[in-house]
Amino acid sequence: MNPVLEPLFRTVRATHPKADLRLIERAYDVAAYHHRDQKRKSGDPYITHPLAVATILAELGTDDETLCAALLHDTVEDTAYSLDELRGDFGDTIGSLVDGVTKLDKVKFGDAAQAETVRKMVVAMSRDIRVLIIKLADRLHNMRTMRYLPEHKRHQKSRETLEIFAPLAHRLGMNTIKWELEDLAFAMLYPKRYDEIARMVSERAPRRDLFLQEVIEKVSGDLREAKIRAVVKGRPKHYYSVYQKMIARDVAFDDIYDLVGIRVLVDSVRDCYAALGTIHARWNPVPGRFKDYIAMPKFNMYQSLHTTVIGPEGKPVELQIRTHAMHHRAEYGVAAHWKYKEEVGTPGPTGKVKPGSDMAWLRQLLDWQKETSDPGEFLESLRFDLSVSEVYVFTPKGQVIALPEGATPVDFAYAVHTEVGHRCIGARVNGRLVPLESRLGNGDTVEIFTSKSPDAGPSRDWLKFVKSGRARNKIRQWFSKERRETAIEAGKEAIGRAMRKQGLPLQRLMSGEALLALARDLRYPDVSALYAAVGEGHIAAQAVVQKLVASIGGVESAEEDIAETSLPTRLRGRPRGGGAGVVVAGDADVWVRLSKCCTPVPGDEIVGFVTRGHGVSVHRADCTNVQQLKEQPDRLVEVSWSPGDDSVFLVAIQVEALDRPRLLSDVTRTLSDQHVNILSASVTTSRDRVAISKFTFEMGDPKHLGHVLKAVRSIQGVFDVYRVSGAGG
Repeated sequence: MNPVLEPLFRTVRATHPKADLRLIERAYDVAAYHHRDQKRKSGDPYITHPLAVATILAELGTDDETLCAALLHDTVEDTAYSLDELRGDFGDTIGSLVDGVTKLDKVKFGDAAQAETVRKMVVAMSRDIRVLIIKLADRLHNMRTMRYLPEHKRHQKSRETLEIFAPLAHRLGMNTIKWELEDLAFAMLYPKRYDEIARMVSERAPRRDLFLQEVIEKVSGDLREAKIRAVVKGRPKHYYSVYQKMIARDVAFDDIYDLVGIRVLVDSVRDCYAALGTIHARWNPVPGRFKDYIAMPKFNMYQSLHTTVIGPEGKPVELQIRTHAMHHRAEYGVAAHWKYKEEVGTPGPTGKVKPGSDMAWLRQLLDWQKETSDPGEFLESLRFDLSVSEVYVFTPKGQVIALPEGATPVDFAYAVHTEVGHRCIGARVNGRLVPLESRLGNGDTVEIFTSKSPDAGPSRDWLKFVKSGRARNKIRQWFSKERRETAIEAGKEAIGRAMRKQGLPLQRLMSGEALLALARDLRYPDVSALYAAVGEGHIAAQAVVQKLVASIGGVESAEEDIAETSLPTRLRGRPRGGGAGVVVAGDADVWVRLSKCCTPVPGDEIVGFVTRGHGVSVHRADCTNVQQLKEQPDRLVEVSWSPGDDSVFLVAIQVEALDRPRLLSDVTRTLSDQHVNILSASVTTSRDRVAISKFTFEMGDPKHLGHVLKAVRSIQGVFDVYRVSGAGG
């Protein structure tokens, strides 16, 4: 036997004793031969990648056909070995698995390549779900070795991982893969946020580990007394899931129960409920935090009892109680019981898998893929709603449909079929007529009434209350197809109106370049798409105007530009050169003011611009407004720093932090402790719980700035702080 294969075979013997090792060795030999001259970006021989993918799959307990396909998955795409040769050597099953996994690099799809790859994967996995399992293991090994790729590639792959592959692993119940993919992608995309959460988790670790030990000992003791055989252990913390909980549940870091988690593994379903009773006899449960996923399994076959109790010291503790078999399925999902030609099914109330019943979401994917011609749109439908909370409702025929918490009859209608959604005009829940915006609860039976009219279509108001991504996408898609032209006009008008209202320079701001740059920032392909988005209500006109103004350095800068291009105005009192710490070459007695758009301080390279009636405005050389000022070279003057004891400089800083209560007061207190005079502050919190605060303050000595930044950086939750120029960023 080839010694290279010994670690792989050791794992295979442990997880799948009946596997055909000779077949696996033959697949390795063929792959090693065809990849013999290839190297990975890291410099390692290429064969290390398929071998690592096969090892990941062996740990999951997959069968020998899957392992062979994993070893051969890149041969057809990257070497001269053809699919027909592979089918001849290894049979149709392994051939179709490799074909399903093969990416579409040989076909040029432009931007749609990624979407097409996923579409092909879905079609292939509908025939054999092992295709997706191999694809996930392939992506996991690529993420582990991602550091060798250029930065833009790393970001693109990490985003795909978070948006497509981790949710697919979640849907297949493969939690070990999902958690590792999420943490690797999170660390790659947002290293500073990742480090801050890791720091906050590790700071509390010693205290929390002692607390966990106490809980584990008490739970183990109680279960021994009750004669229940159980393994009780702490749960690992996954940084991305901590971050997701801060966003999805809108809670502060210290309020996340799951940071302290206990898992109880028992022998039978009866023992699960007995253990639950024993735990509740010692500690009071938190109302509304008990979930029975054994009687009502999740869509991905996950089964467990979840309860949160008020533990020692009055602190909440979350416990998961499940059998060893359920635990195996929760960790490895669909891969755990794909042995030989077994059908993958959904678990029944006993926790056993019923062969023959397919996974409902897989069928739903196939429906989407049939009805959606545009691959990009299909990819959107695939970005699953990751919210953990779901409600389970029934069709009149008793079929269970899972929807996000807070879903309405309209969400239900779109989950049944797109046309049912578009034509929905009313609903009956549990036999009673209800408004379309009413919330559905667990166990509701929902019946939808549809319109027979050929002109029937969704209402724009539905977007205000639908909860599922699918319903929202379908409604928007309907409107964008029907009314794109109208929307573009409406959007253009709305932006113009918002600007006139604020008295902003319309021509300057609506110049093609500024708008195009903004459209790209907001991920729209062109300005028309941005106008259409405003017209359809996807983004507010006011938000577009604010972003435009910010891109040229705030309202003051926009007004300053008007002043600098308008007729001379009456001279108002301004500090002379000395107060600003700047002297103009050849004339010491000139009004000088430091521009607010880029807040220059001593040490910055600067240029002066003679304004009409406002003396000389001083900008940083890299300020975006300087590019426009250079169009009038006769008004540019040479300036140099000459700070005096009375000079005061404006400094703008940006603080980026994981949002939490009292964050703003902690930052302002720290700034005050550093003896800086805050002139203005603005705070925005994004949907992903990141608070971005901008502070402008006065300083006498710019060297002091380093201490200020260091002090702010040490505040809990702050992961980045830096000086900004309003225009240049």
